[in-house]
Amino acid sequence: MNHLPNWANEIIASYESQSAGCFLLHGNVNDRLLLSPPNSEPKLGSLPEFILETLVPRFDVVITFDMGFGLRVDRGTEVFSQWKTYADAPHLPHKPLDACRFVSKYLLYCRNLITIGQKAPSVAVIMKQAHLACPAMPNLHNYELNSLAALIRGWADDDQLQAFNQAAFLISENLNGIHPLVSDSPRVSCIEVPLPDQTAITQTLTELAKSCPNAMQNFKDNPSIVSNRLTGTTLSSLESLLKRLEHDNQILDDNRLAGLKKTLVERDCDGLIDFVEPDRNLNDCIGLEGVKKWLREDIILWRKNELQALPMGYLFCGPVGTGKTYLAECLAGEAGVPVVTMRNFRDKWVGSTEANLEKIFSLIHALGRCIVFVDEADQALGKRQGGSGDSGVSSRVYSMMAKEMSNTRNRGKILWVLASSRPDLIEVDLKRPGRVDVKIPLFPSLNPQEGFSLIRALCKRRKLNIPKESLEELKNIIPPLLTPGAAEAISVQTFRIHKTSDRDAVQSLKACLSDYRPPVPMETLRFQMEIAAQEATDASLIPSELEDLIKI
Repeated sequence: MNHLPNWANEIIASYESQSAGCFLLHGNVNDRLLLSPPNSEPKLGSLPEFILETLVPRFDVVITFDMGFGLRVDRGTEVFSQWKTYADAPHLPHKPLDACRFVSKYLLYCRNLITIGQKAPSVAVIMKQAHLACPAMPNLHNYELNSLAALIRGWADDDQLQAFNQAAFLISENLNGIHPLVSDSPRVSCIEVPLPDQTAITQTLTELAKSCPNAMQNFKDNPSIVSNRLTGTTLSSLESLLKRLEHDNQILDDNRLAGLKKTLVERDCDGLIDFVEPDRNLNDCIGLEGVKKWLREDIILWRKNELQALPMGYLFCGPVGTGKTYLAECLAGEAGVPVVTMRNFRDKWVGSTEANLEKIFSLIHALGRCIVFVDEADQALGKRQGGSGDSGVSSRVYSMMAKEMSNTRNRGKILWVLASSRPDLIEVDLKRPGRVDVKIPLFPSLNPQEGFSLIRALCKRRKLNIPKESLEELKNIIPPLLTPGAAEAISVQTFRIHKTSDRDAVQSLKACLSDYRPPVPMETLRFQMEIAAQEATDASLIPSELEDLIKI
């Protein structure tokens, strides 16, 4: 017998203690689950099947509703048919409001039987796709929808479900997509179904090895090797992968595992994130010695599990092109953890943006230790006061992000890294200590020596040898306030000139610099540098020569 997941144990404990009888299950509800039916082999099944076979195996009647098939009786048809209302009209309703009214009448009928001293069946109700049947809608005058929400809320609010051996399960892909009359009810127990942990994946792999012996032959004796590397994926994706490998007579090996997690995670998250397992570390970051020293000290604390000394998050701020994204990847590579980059999760449909964020949060919780990178944080994180044209989406995004970033249970597991060239536009509450503890400014080169060293290092990666001695020759044409992004463009152009002419590396660089025009106006660079310096957590992160260039 496999151990039940924590969320299932929470449902059982809440019901047996009579603290809740109506459960709203949200999150990873479309995934497969490992079922252990009595007197039969374990198998993979859906969440409704798990509820039917594991949570309510002894209930006499189980009624299910979904948007496609309407209402149907999955267990106890003979018992249900004894109800005179059904016997007189045996066609079960299909529309959500009609179906819920029908169910409510049956629940009341069973309670009345007990009240008059007769035996009544125990009844469980399962509503699939509850976010479609009872969605959150901005239209307060949708009377049919509001009636449906009030009816479902009534199942929980009257506190009669547990007392009469009744239970209700609402299944939704997200919590924010459900009508607030239901989701905000204190008597509805909202239970998140998370992505499978390593134990669940190991148990599933053990069972799948029986039906996919060829695909799993390298790991059949030790499936935990695979589960350790694929944490964050769904069991459904894992099952599909192994069945396809088995069909194609292919074997799961280390080479396939290398890029598999990225593929599965990104697919399961519907393109909402980019998943990166960095192949670089802080040694690959040119310059920034003070910043790298600070970050390495934090990584040492992370490895020692000195979690109380770790920041909840970083803010990398500085002008465009200063390598904020690159530094985040180097930090992750140094720590040996993956990077999750949040893509455009905003959507035009009501509740979709919040649902997308829920899915992203569920993923990062399942990954274990990881870095969550938010680029252009001043735009992505929303505002406390949303604009009049976005129906409050921006303020709800802000609220969800603020709550997640300040969750102290994530300390040492999830490290938030925000990047922005305009940190002054980020809400103050989002960058306060407890959410972003360390704000690190990144600056362009502050003198010709720094600019030359940056260009020289990037040219070296293209096997262009620029001797140190050539600084004197090039000193007067090295661009001021050179960012790594601009220096990268210079090295590419230098390489092009070298390959399309007979000039050596130094001559090619000189020709490139002679025609160089800065991609960002100097006024903009200085403005963004001044903002970054003002945001810095520690004075040691601000170079002394910066005072001659900007006002701090």
